Amino acid sequence: MLASTELSARTDSPAATRGRGIAASIFVQAWRTTEFRIGFALFCLLIILSVLGPYILNLSPTQFNVSKKFLPPALLDLSSWPYLFGTDQLGRDLFTRSLIGLRNALLIGITSVAGMFILGSAIGMISGYFGGWAGLLLMRITDAQMSIPAIILAITVLGVSRPTPLAIILVLILAGWPAYSRVARSVTLSERRKEYVRATKIIGASDARVLLVHIAPNILPPIAFVAILDIARMMIFEAVLGFIGIGIQPPTPTFGTIIADGTKYILNAWWITTVPGLLLAITLCCINIMGGALERSRNKILLGFE
Repeated sequence: MLASTELSARTDSPAATRGRGIAASIFVQAWRTTEFRIGFALFCLLIILSVLGPYILNLSPTQFNVSKKFLPPALLDLSSWPYLFGTDQLGRDLFTRSLIGLRNALLIGITSVAGMFILGSAIGMISGYFGGWAGLLLMRITDAQMSIPAIILAITVLGVSRPTPLAIILVLILAGWPAYSRVARSVTLSERRKEYVRATKIIGASDARVLLVHIAPNILPPIAFVAILDIARMMIFEAVLGFIGIGIQPPTPTFGTIIADGTKYILNAWWITTVPGLLLAITLCCINIMGGALERSRNKILLGFE
């Protein structure tokens, strides 16, 4: 009898299995589309370039060389070799700086979205599952947080502290988790009333197990594509912070600081702003293509399940 009870407690509920099945089906359906594969391949290529590119090119992104300042891209003028995309006002290689800026943007974007998803989902599931005054309090905190514009929050926090990558990630998480919390709460409210939750608790499963094993898998399908699109949004936000001077501080290159410096020389050295801007735009397009494919696949799969 005890063995049977333990076996039942370890068995996933049909709803949890369905949630995982929907999530897997969405990704499989999206992978079958040409646009998703193209976006994914380009995105992976950009990640590899941002990680390995600076080491392969072997050009310092921070070392000054004023004798080589404002060199045009070698793709247009071979005399500028090996500076593929030219140099900036201090003679630093623009392509290497842009790749490191891409690495920083991806790191901050992916990490902050992961933090938003974890924090928001945890708060939403706790609020929806337990309810009562604690759940109501958590939702009021969520509403209060959503009322604060992200840029105001960033200026307030980063303006009085050193804007390190960790501080920027924490600010972005603090600004973005409420959206995930609301979705997680609505899913939890729907699932907690179902028979499988009651049956799971009767056979001895703890509240933590019910939340993590049986309810959590149902949260992924509604917000998977939102999380991917949020990576693009956080990358833009990181660039904006750098542009207005409260992002990662020099000498570490970021898209925002490179573009901000290049605006002073846009008439005679247009490549300083164009190269990082183009690299950022290509990355955002790849993410949006993948997110759009996932959204269309999600709608198609959910209609099939219904």
